[in-house]
Amino acid sequence: MSNNLDHIREQQKDIWDRFSTGWQKWDELVLGWLAPFGDAMIHQAKLRDGDHVLDVAAGTGEPGLTAAALVPNGRVTVTDLSERMLQVAAENARHRGLSNFTTEICDAGSLPFADKSFDAVLCRFGFMFFPDVGAAARQFSRVAKPVARVCAAVWSGPEKNPWATTIMATIARHVTLPAPMPGAPGLFRCAAAGMMSAAFADAGLQDVDEREISTMMVHESPERYWTFMTEIAAPVVAGLAQADAATHEAIKNEVLDLARQSMRGNKVELRSTATIVTGTRR
Repeated sequence: MSNNLDHIREQQKDIWDRFSTGWQKWDELVLGWLAPFGDAMIHQAKLRDGDHVLDVAAGTGEPGLTAAALVPNGRVTVTDLSERMLQVAAENARHRGLSNFTTEICDAGSLPFADKSFDAVLCRFGFMFFPDVGAAARQFSRVAKPVARVCAAVWSGPEKNPWATTIMATIARHVTLPAPMPGAPGLFRCAAAGMMSAAFADAGLQDVDEREISTMMVHESPERYWTFMTEIAAPVVAGLAQADAATHEAIKNEVLDLARQSMRGNKVELRSTATIVTGTRR
């Protein structure tokens, strides 16, 4: 079991390192698109100036960057498996003039911090990719101070997230994709109602709350949506790699047509829905 978790961890690190260039290219769009989810987490965390905040699996820096601006006399530590993603996060912090922002390369299931170190713990869209969801939740609880809040966002079900399924379902109709192993990392791994609440409760967190929020992924054109997804989404790239040239073109044309059907005015708008989970450390 341990060897399997280590294998998953190394796979995730390799994926995020390889796709860090695409994420950096599209960082402005991603930050704007995902901001409502991070804002909801920060609201639930009830941050106060002077707090020391931990943001796990922060990628290019959010919501830790926003939190750092809200606690100018506090500190924000962001972590990720990918050194390249954290380099982008540190660059973003410098551009914003944030001096209370530090990065740490580490695994969510083995955080290198002392017990009861943080006034709030955040994790936006990380749990779906952790090798062991329960172990990560226990680590978050361990490093949180008494009465600190632990807040996470995970994607809700595929039917509520056409930003992803518009392209992934199209690929699946044209090529045979390997069936994922039960519990394997993936976008919708944590979508089942109550799954994250149970993980938080098992980790010793109390007053656990789940709430859904939605926003729109907006693109200037169907072609821009296609380019974005093929540059930042590893499952998309892996799926398209199974297609020959003719099939690849058929998939692209179908995705572009579906994206056109999602246009409002002159822009593509695709619904994005996440569950915000909050628990309190006692």
